[in-house]
Amino acid sequence: MEALLQNEDTIAAVATGMGGAGIGIIRISGPDAVELGNKLFVNPRGKTLLAAGSHELVYGRVVDPATKKDIDEVLVSKMLAPHSYTAEDVVEINCHGGIVPMRKILKLVITSGARLAEPGEFTKRAFLNGRMDLTQAEAVIDIINAKTEKSLEYSVAQLEGRLSHKLEELDNILVGILSHMEVNIDYPEYDIEEISYDFVNSQILELLNKIKEILTVAETGKIYREGITTAILGEPNVGKSSLLNTLLMENKAIVTDIPGTTRDTIEEYLNIEGIPFKIIDTAGIRETDNLVEKIGVEKSKALLNQTNLVIFMRDISKEMSTGEKELIELLKNRKTIYIANKTDAISGMDVEIPEPWIPMSLLEDQGIETLRQKMLEMVFEGTVSQEADYLITNTRHIQLLETTKTSLENAINTMASQMPLELVSIDVMEALEALRGITGKAVGMDIIDQIFKNFCIGK
Repeated sequence: MEALLQNEDTIAAVATGMGGAGIGIIRISGPDAVELGNKLFVNPRGKTLLAAGSHELVYGRVVDPATKKDIDEVLVSKMLAPHSYTAEDVVEINCHGGIVPMRKILKLVITSGARLAEPGEFTKRAFLNGRMDLTQAEAVIDIINAKTEKSLEYSVAQLEGRLSHKLEELDNILVGILSHMEVNIDYPEYDIEEISYDFVNSQILELLNKIKEILTVAETGKIYREGITTAILGEPNVGKSSLLNTLLMENKAIVTDIPGTTRDTIEEYLNIEGIPFKIIDTAGIRETDNLVEKIGVEKSKALLNQTNLVIFMRDISKEMSTGEKELIELLKNRKTIYIANKTDAISGMDVEIPEPWIPMSLLEDQGIETLRQKMLEMVFEGTVSQEADYLITNTRHIQLLETTKTSLENAINTMASQMPLELVSIDVMEALEALRGITGKAVGMDIIDQIFKNFCIGK
């Protein structure tokens, strides 16, 4: 990686949101960051940025070198390598957070010799300079995109290196297995304790169990990171929009007695005990001649292929229609919660509501808590841990762990076939390469570029 950083230029970008705010930050990183910042900075007592100490905050003004005009009143910090976010020399100009002053200062920085940073380039440099591994770098974007406190908690834990430490433990076990094997392969003539198939087999099986434990909680990690896409489905006027409003505790969707009011999907995030649910209120599915409503119905049907969970509602005060029966058949192999709404309309009547239907009356605020608990139950189903110190939250990590597991299983099968240790070591080496692909120890620049292009500019 060191070769990649030779003759690196100096980059700059706005590190805060573009908009009206009290403070805006322009970040500069690279070998010329301090000298470049010093060209634009004027302190009322004559103190230069070059003379300022590392991690010292200095008051002054940004001045256009060409016109000598003041641009903004600022506080500037200098952070010398390697004790900075990128492990390079970094200067951060704290100005007023308006669009005009931030753009003007950034333009001056670029004109003075910096290059506009690419998306995620600051974090990419932090990774390439060895300040963090790839899992920690990816945790940065997860923190920015966190949808609940729980997802934030796990992202911060990943940034702190808890996942990295676990993967390092697995790495050491694999290296230990390989080193034992290589000694016996390369130096058979020496009096070294001969490694047995039983020893290698037991070591690999132990490692496989550890990887399976990590993959067990991986689904939980994806849930915290991406949320659960949940569609509220049913015929028109069964209470879908009212349910959305009740869950969100706000009037997000229009509610009327007129069938077909919801013409398009409405999406909003709901936090239930730390789990982000992306709730989608769909257009009522029914046969219709209205073109706009028909488009909404088709979108609702297409949405089924993109959802993790379906909440199917029907009006219990009416006979089940042919359309509802067809919908229920369509949902047979999907994770579905069945809601029998409007129980208030059948109060005192001898109407049985069989399982798995949840009785509900939005008018009388009944059944909502049962629904919330059922949603959590459908997500976890009692098979995953919610209290792990770390979680695999990234699809890339899961795929590489699966590859690691497959390679180790291949090694077990190779030994079962009484193949030489040389062939077993090939499978173990493939497992090590896949594992190191997670932290970035063994990953190409094409993968690195792909990961960091999803970051925002300035990070």
